[in-house]
Amino acid sequence: MDFEYFYGKQSSQYAFYRIPKQLFTESQFDALSIGAKLLYGMMIDRMELSQKNGWIDSV
Repeated sequence: MDFEYFYGKQSSQYAFYRIPKQLFTESQFDALSIGAKLLYGMMIDRMELSQKNGWIDSV
């Protein structure tokens, strides 16, 4: 396979979800499906975006 390199802003075309490693290494989370763990990572991503934009409820 021949893949092209990414330059400059091209590298930002890929985004990644951060999923806590504990969801995969701690036995207390064994009952969660892979889909549930992925959904949790997606929710964290949305929460970070809300914080970045100042969309936070007052407590």
